[in-house]
Amino acid sequence: MSSKKVIKTSNAPDPVGPYNQAIKAGDFIYCSGQIAIDPALNEITCLGDIERETIQVLKNLAEVLKAGGAKIEDVIKTTIYLTDLSNFQIVNKIYSDFFNIENPPARAWCGSFISAKRSFS
Repeated sequence: MSSKKVIKTSNAPDPVGPYNQAIKAGDFIYCSGQIAIDPALNEITCLGDIERETIQVLKNLAEVLKAGGAKIEDVIKTTIYLTDLSNFQIVNKIYSDFFNIENPPARAWCGSFISAKRSFS
């Protein structure tokens, strides 16, 4: 088995449980899920503002990757969890801008419908 190394940076939120921001094993970095905690204040300052929450989460992810010696272009797969799929288009646009690279990563979405009348295109 390859050795593993804990990745930690003060530029992303401290874990809120018994886990690490990321683990590097061989050439791969496995990042823990992120929420929109501002690492400077150690709190969520944008709760309910899906645009600001999404941007903060992606900033946190970028900082963890940087601490591990990686960059956005190195990401292989992402998983996004939404509590309200009516926010899909907003999050998708911010995600698309963030991963505006030649070969964006594979992606999975998980979420729930709050309103069945909303459309997703």
